[in-house]
Amino acid sequence: MQSPYTFIHKAPAVSAEKQPAIFLLHGLGSNEQDLLQLVKAFEGHCHIFSLQGPIEHRPGYAFYTFEEEGFPTREVFDKVIQFTQALIFEAISEFDLDMEKIYVVGFNQGAVVAQTLALVMGSAIRGTVALSGYIPEFVAVEYNKLPMDKSRIFISHGEYDFDFPFKWGEGSAAFFKDSGADVTFKAYPDGHGVNEENLKDLIAFIASDIPVNVN
Repeated sequence: MQSPYTFIHKAPAVSAEKQPAIFLLHGLGSNEQDLLQLVKAFEGHCHIFSLQGPIEHRPGYAFYTFEEEGFPTREVFDKVIQFTQALIFEAISEFDLDMEKIYVVGFNQGAVVAQTLALVMGSAIRGTVALSGYIPEFVAVEYNKLPMDKSRIFISHGEYDFDFPFKWGEGSAAFFKDSGADVTFKAYPDGHGVNEENLKDLIAFIASDIPVNVN
């Protein structure tokens, strides 16, 4: 692949045409290893691409810069969305992926990027998992939106999240419902993270399209 991204690719155990894929987008200060644990149940059953943010942010990396939390730097963010969208389409072409089973999973900054991709790519993404994220105002107001009538969105947020306020998650859920997507919104009595119940729910969400043994 020609993408400028650094990423990990885990292929299915058996080669075949039109296989599903999951794309992972980590949070601020993390790296491409971080979210693999969330989708371990799907290893061997589909392609998994885990991207590393292009911007160094110790101790890891970031997908975009910001001056204030909740307000990404527009110029940087626009480019990241373009590059990430291009990588997904390149992977679909190169690995002959199943266009009806493309999933994007993101946490923190990765969830912001994932939700934006759901908006600009529409039904080209079957399912989006946004863990503790939000939709930037300029994205909701100014970005070109494609139909999402075939899109599934799983949004989760901790009720005691002091990094990204809980109302941001509620706002994202309302936005996607108004946009015509099939939205699942889950709230947990937790902070900024993914607890065991949250993990079970996101696995079940993806498993409805990519069946695996989740016991």
